[in-house]
Amino acid sequence: MTLTSGQLLALGVQIVLQQLLTAEQMHAWGWRIAFVIGAVAAVTVMWLRRTMDESENYTQAAEENAERGSLRVLLQYPRECLTVVGLTLGGTIAFYTFTTYMQKFMINTTGLPKEEVTWINFIALAIFVCIQPAFGALSDRIGRRPLLIAFGIGATLCTVPLLTAVSRADSALAAFGLMMLGLLIVSGYTSINAVVKAELFPARVRALGVGLPYALTVAIFGGTTEYVALGLKNIGHENWFFFYVAGCGLVSLLVYVSMGEPSKRSHLERESRELQAGEREFVNTAPVSSTGS
Repeated sequence: MTLTSGQLLALGVQIVLQQLLTAEQMHAWGWRIAFVIGAVAAVTVMWLRRTMDESENYTQAAEENAERGSLRVLLQYPRECLTVVGLTLGGTIAFYTFTTYMQKFMINTTGLPKEEVTWINFIALAIFVCIQPAFGALSDRIGRRPLLIAFGIGATLCTVPLLTAVSRADSALAAFGLMMLGLLIVSGYTSINAVVKAELFPARVRALGVGLPYALTVAIFGGTTEYVALGLKNIGHENWFFFYVAGCGLVSLLVYVSMGEPSKRSHLERESRELQAGEREFVNTAPVSSTGS
């Protein structure tokens, strides 16, 4: 939700600037306004991060184990690290394809007007943000793995026909509907990927265990999604990109099928239960003060 909300803010700024500035003004200096807003937001985020409280689980683990968060500790979890890479690979490429790259795709390939495309993406992503809690709640009922498998199947089988249909869409409404179908499929990954990764690691190495393999995978594959797509378009083989996205979805699908249900062996749940049990034991054994008759 927060990642896509950032994209919504960016699109909102773009919509406002398109209404207030001419195309010449936008190209000359208007594009800098977004960078000024981003700079202010960055300083705000730094302040929030420095004043944020850590979770009780992390604080307890920090007090009990001084070797937390090191690469040496992380190497004790090679299977979990590879699982994070496999979980992320297809999901991050599909996410950036149907969110960030879709705007350029609709302009360059579909041929829709830039202003229409901005509104299509803004409305689609707003709906996308709103449905994430619903998919997350569904995973609490049926498990994380079925949702991930559904995403993997959808990404593998539907990406090529969906992107092909978007490229041939003859109206803004048709393009919007196709984009929403893609985002519904992607929601099987985006709504739960963070908690699935967090459930794989204990508190002492959770931030590094989730952050390092995830960040590397997103940088290498998610961050290069647009470059791969535009590069293949420039050499006259844009449809190869469709198969690239589907192929990466298949790799992740194989990981989802082979892995167990994360919520059933969740470090998060176990640590939470242990913390609650410790608090109950403390309350039960604490001396009761007497206030007299």
